[in-house]
Amino acid sequence: MGNLSDSSIKEIKKIAEKYPTTESALLPALYIAQREKGWLAKETMDDIADVLELPKVRVYGVATFYTMYYKKPMGKYVIQVCTNVSCMITGGEEIYEHLIKVFGIKSGETTGDGLFSLLEVECLGNCGNAPVMQINEDFYENLTIKVVDEIIAKLKK
Repeated sequence: MGNLSDSSIKEIKKIAEKYPTTESALLPALYIAQREKGWLAKETMDDIADVLELPKVRVYGVATFYTMYYKKPMGKYVIQVCTNVSCMITGGEEIYEHLIKVFGIKSGETTGDGLFSLLEVECLGNCGNAPVMQINEDFYENLTIKVVDEIIAKLKK
């Protein structure tokens, strides 16, 4: 080991103690590692497998199944824009297309300065307040292009 900090390892072990099997702690362990590192490198997943005493292939399988875990470096701000039905009808696609133009990147890419990554997502689970986007752990709803531009301007500062 050595890719994860001692505090992350302790946090993962503490969570694992709450479950009947260590595999049950795998999703929160992946989250803890991603929170620390920003993404899940193979070495980071190897550390999680060692801490939870799980086969490495099991950790890789779970990490690659869920889109919320990043398998490559991402920007400081990961912007997820919903373009599913409710958001599409209320302007989500226009917001997504606008951000493509603003940043000059497509879904899954990161700006050259490493500040922003853009992801088009299927659903963020807030259809009643569409269109919506999530930036890191902050959620934004009832969006317009003007509001999105204001949010991005604040993040650039």
